Amino acid sequence: MTDSSDTTSTGSDPAPRLRSRMPGMWWGTAIEAPDPSALARFYSDLLGWPIGHEEPGTAILAAPEGSIYLVFQQAEGYQAPVWPPVDGGQRTMMHFDFQVGDLESAVADAVALGATPAAEQPQQNVRVMLDPAGHPFCLCYDGD
Repeated sequence: MTDSSDTTSTGSDPAPRLRSRMPGMWWGTAIEAPDPSALARFYSDLLGWPIGHEEPGTAILAAPEGSIYLVFQQAEGYQAPVWPPVDGGQRTMMHFDFQVGDLESAVADAVALGATPAAEQPQQNVRVMLDPAGHPFCLCYDGD
């Protein structure tokens, strides 16, 4: 009999995973920003998620549904990404997608909090927005 947590074999066995990860452990992503506390407040207001921790140079936004965190870290010499990409410009390495129930009201809410719509909008049911630090994020409507 084989141990289902064994990740050293191949074939039809389960996909490898970090063996030190246990159910209920948190995970997250870190985002560089010139002012991490301000950017955390922007996303806290946008998503309705609480700021779980703040200290000089770092602010952590905690999803109320579980163990997901967004960490905003101080970045000296920060350069906002350019979207859409252009040769020689700082490329976007990742972005957030948020599903919304009403695209136009979601855009208005994001703008009221300090976001700006990107100049180029590639899809009718998606609005590319730029957060106050210049990171692109998408508001996505999946309805009719």
